[in-house]
Amino acid sequence: VMVASIAFSAFMALSLTPALCATLLKPVEAGHHVEKRGFFGWFNRSFRRTAHGYEGFVSRMLRRAPWYLILYGVIGGVVALIYTRLPTSFLPQEDQGYIIVNVQLPPGATLERTTRVMEQVEGFMLKQPEVQSMVGVLGFSFSGQGQNAGLAFVTLKDWDERQGEEHGAGAIAGRAFGALSGIRDAFIFPLSPPPIPELGTASGFSFRLQDRGGNGHEKLIAARNQLLGLAAKSPVLTQVRPDGLEDAPQLELDVDRDKAQALGVSFEAINSVLSTSLGSSYINDFPNRGRLQRVIVQADAPARMQPEDLLRLNAFGAQGRPVPLSAFAPTRWGAGAMQTVRYNGYPSMRISGSAAPGYSSGAAMDEMERLASQLPPGFAFEWTGQSREEKLAGAQALILYGFAILAVFLCLAALYESWSIPLSVILVVPLGVLGVLVATLLRGYANDVYFQVGLITIIGLSAKNAILIIEFAKDLQAQGKNVIEAALTAAHLRFRPIIMTSMAFGLGVLPLVLASGAGAASQRAIGTGVLGGILTGTALAVFFVPVFFVVVRGIFHGSERQRKLYTHEFDPEMPRGATAGDQV
Repeated sequence: VMVASIAFSAFMALSLTPALCATLLKPVEAGHHVEKRGFFGWFNRSFRRTAHGYEGFVSRMLRRAPWYLILYGVIGGVVALIYTRLPTSFLPQEDQGYIIVNVQLPPGATLERTTRVMEQVEGFMLKQPEVQSMVGVLGFSFSGQGQNAGLAFVTLKDWDERQGEEHGAGAIAGRAFGALSGIRDAFIFPLSPPPIPELGTASGFSFRLQDRGGNGHEKLIAARNQLLGLAAKSPVLTQVRPDGLEDAPQLELDVDRDKAQALGVSFEAINSVLSTSLGSSYINDFPNRGRLQRVIVQADAPARMQPEDLLRLNAFGAQGRPVPLSAFAPTRWGAGAMQTVRYNGYPSMRISGSAAPGYSSGAAMDEMERLASQLPPGFAFEWTGQSREEKLAGAQALILYGFAILAVFLCLAALYESWSIPLSVILVVPLGVLGVLVATLLRGYANDVYFQVGLITIIGLSAKNAILIIEFAKDLQAQGKNVIEAALTAAHLRFRPIIMTSMAFGLGVLPLVLASGAGAASQRAIGTGVLGGILTGTALAVFFVPVFFVVVRGIFHGSERQRKLYTHEFDPEMPRGATAGDQV
């Protein structure tokens, strides 16, 4: 979007804008200029007085340039300090108009128990003033499928009817978590959907505990429980939970191979009778009153309820004789995994959770990594979904900022055909970054993707304001003025355009800062940083840019070729080899 907007803007500036200027702007004849009256007249007079006062203050700053460079260094240190202290995140949590409730009962729970729990969830949710409706699904959840799983989708009322953070989806989910935790028959987790649906099923972090040392399933379960216990004691984390089905009781049938072979019973026959009786088998189709219906064979429900019922089943031997399973296959109860999870080839356990109030997702992820380092050897972890993208985005941030600054510097070097003059422009970047950091910190936001977009935008806008002054100062110096006089004149001439364009941009992003309703979190995140950056980048740049230009031009005087180039740019009829002093 930004690239397309800049491309259209450049096209309009190079084509339509000159034509409109030639059409709309009329020359003012000598002696016919009339001073404006009313508000606009007062505004122009006040602005002229402000501009003259600004020029006088900048003149005093240039006489004490080294002291202001020290102040600039202090500002740079503050910028670095705030950046390192700013909490990190990936995306702000959006209110998408609904929440999800994940219901998980203990292993072996029946569908009737799950239904009763879901009715309690429905009773609480529908009493909330922000809730419009709820749809419950039995037998399925984010943890897996089974009679002990359930999932509810709670639709909230329109955003206009839920003004305020306390009525947002995140606040409702937190309120429901506290209330529904009193239901002892199930683990109930109300969740806000992620800002990007393709990066997970709920907000918060997605953690994968891996068994890379071949320790086995039981030790992996023990390591997971140890990690959950440590997370429960941490003030940084909340709602840390296993995201999967727990091990459940299982009836194991131990087939004595020697007895089965002696009785002439094959494994195919044993598998056939078990799958048919406990599951089902398709036989054929038959016509019934004009409709074709299927014939399905399965043991009747009362005949497959107990282990003894299983042992009474008959498998046919080689001579076609029925042999009961009790003759060669005793049963015993055990426990086993209901699902097998692997991540990048390693046996894994899925763990989800969120940051506690007052902490960012980056702080929660760092805390999980710290706790995972306390596990026994052979266990490791990886991030997935939105958490993985957050790690990658954080690692690339400094590269993005460096590339943005490098791109600006190279474009300016090509514009001025100089390596020194662009330094006067690049030095203004920390002044705009200061506003981005302070505004983000004051509103309690984090260093996320929108913060990075806003920061890169401010790099360009700060450079634009500096170019407005330095471009004129460079030209005035080429005409023969000394560097201080050129800087003062340029600052006075460009003061009003800089202030006006910055005010226009700031007022343009103000609706983002004050946004509410759908998508408001993203709009506020990017608008806050950009508005803060344009305020400090403008207020400080108009004072510091002349200082930067004077200092840089004092250190780097420019080559003889550049001085000749600037001379002929203003007086093409001057003979080559003449200098700006000759022109004066």
